Amino acid sequence: MKHFLDIHKTNEAALRGMIDQAAAMKQARLGQPKAAPDDELALKDRMVALIFEKPSTRTRVSFDVGVRQMGGQTMVLSGKDMQLGHGETIADTARVLSRYVDMIMIRTFDETILTEMAEYSDVPVINGLTDRTHPCQIMADVLTFEEHRGPIAGKKVVWTGDGNNVCASFLHAAGQFGFDLTFTGPAQFDPEEDFMGFARQKGSKIVVERDPYKAVDGADLVVADTWVSMHDSQSAKERRHNLLRPYQVNAELMAHAKPDALFMHCLPAHREEEATSDVMDGPNSVIFDEAENRLHAQKAVMRWCLGV
Repeated sequence: MKHFLDIHKTNEAALRGMIDQAAAMKQARLGQPKAAPDDELALKDRMVALIFEKPSTRTRVSFDVGVRQMGGQTMVLSGKDMQLGHGETIADTARVLSRYVDMIMIRTFDETILTEMAEYSDVPVINGLTDRTHPCQIMADVLTFEEHRGPIAGKKVVWTGDGNNVCASFLHAAGQFGFDLTFTGPAQFDPEEDFMGFARQKGSKIVVERDPYKAVDGADLVVADTWVSMHDSQSAKERRHNLLRPYQVNAELMAHAKPDALFMHCLPAHREEEATSDVMDGPNSVIFDEAENRLHAQKAVMRWCLGV
């Protein structure tokens, strides 16, 4: 059984194969209508359950479109509709779904829901996001960087702001793909030591630098994410804004990175907060290529899970 639960739980060769296949599949579709089927219907006659306990735009649309382009069908379910973990245990839900579908993608809160789903499922399970990690996003980010700047190995990535779940998966990717990562943000929002330790053990240079201008010096890629969650209280949002404001990605900060440094943001963004519009819409920004590449990267992930 090949689950895609986290980048650090998948071997380097498999990850590289997925990135290369995603690039090839994207190239093969150039100029085609969005609903046109792929030449190779890798998911023909397959049913994929897409479970959402959290709201979603990119994850929902990209997985749904990806399955359809590969000839499969989707069943979109919400955690509320299923009473996931309330009316029925996660284990029993996994066992039941395994009788109906060929693969499960779940976007949830607690990581234990994902791991229990995978433990008891008889079909592959994909992590569409948890509170701890977001591996599908980073697969798209690696694909995006490489189509613009070539191999990411040996490059310097700078994460600004909050060491959240997306940052965690970037650290896992640093170890698996062989690039370095500098985190710059308030000490209260440092990434977990385990995430940084994994990358260091794999040979990546992982640095925590409080001064954002020093952090981005020599950067090949600067990455930001939202400062607040939809679930944060108003007082928590104000506190986080006050702490994170010095780490906003603006034209002045980007001027301290390499002239050709890319800017990424996984979206949705709060413009003029974590990043300014002149950066997001500027010539070094690849945020919309990054969003599109969720589709192509996840198609490759699904094919790897099913071995097709």
